[in-house]
Amino acid sequence: MKVLRTPDSRFNDLPDFPFAPHYHEIHDADGTMLRLCTIDEGPPDAAPVLLMHGEPSWSFLYRRIIHKLAALGHRVVAPDLIGFGRSDKPSEVTDYTYERHVRWMSDWLLDMQLRNITFFGQDWGGLIGLRLVAAFPQRFARIVVANTGLPIGEGFSEAFSRWLEFSQSTPVLPISDIVSMGCQRALSDTEKAAYDAPFPDETYKAGARCFPTLVPVTPQHGSVAENKAAWKVLESFARPCLTAFSDSDPVTKGGERIFQERVPGAKGQPHVTIQGAGHFLQEDKPDEVADLLHGFIGRNV
Repeated sequence: MKVLRTPDSRFNDLPDFPFAPHYHEIHDADGTMLRLCTIDEGPPDAAPVLLMHGEPSWSFLYRRIIHKLAALGHRVVAPDLIGFGRSDKPSEVTDYTYERHVRWMSDWLLDMQLRNITFFGQDWGGLIGLRLVAAFPQRFARIVVANTGLPIGEGFSEAFSRWLEFSQSTPVLPISDIVSMGCQRALSDTEKAAYDAPFPDETYKAGARCFPTLVPVTPQHGSVAENKAAWKVLESFARPCLTAFSDSDPVTKGGERIFQERVPGAKGQPHVTIQGAGHFLQEDKPDEVADLLHGFIGRNV
């Protein structure tokens, strides 16, 4: 496996993102060492709030939420998935599978020794993060799912079909434009530059390029069986589960219902719809997301 590493200089002077990177070495099953970057802010002895990003973003997506939660006394942990952000980037699309991502992040989670976790996952942060919840349920005190899912090969929306076709046909994957199109507010030029920073050229985008193809939306996709097994665990997860989907995301619209109906811990929770937010609700409504997490933790200590 050939591994690319984005030069540190690409991350100089990021807007509103002064956080120090923390690096962890994990090893793929083939022996390849991969360096994974984590933002870890707030009191180190506080219970962790785990924020997981998706496609094609990185921990920069959570910058305002990190600031606010850390100021409120929470330890905030935001990793960059392999292939994204400051983390290492295997160079071939064939290097990436759903199960490899789950293994990489499982190894990271155990290495971090996180417990009593409040989880927030959006997009692929949910697809991978919910697999961590299912694998290590005893480590998670409560979970929040937002604009995400855990698909088991039962179809997909027209919006996802368009996204899949675009992602595989465009010769240049326009990372910052993709994020911008998923927001209701206009990103600044410096914010867009920050989303492009991890990817000096197309060779660094193999993970971003292949992620849409890995979503198990048909019975023939990989990870259908593994996700079905994860659902069996989630169907017995009685700790608090909150849904916080946005009102303007065509890809995941209506996806909150499955969690509300199937996860025991979702019963009786004050589920919310984030108004005026697109797919990347962290960009559109960061204060609202931070306040939601802070209140959710406070109500369910």
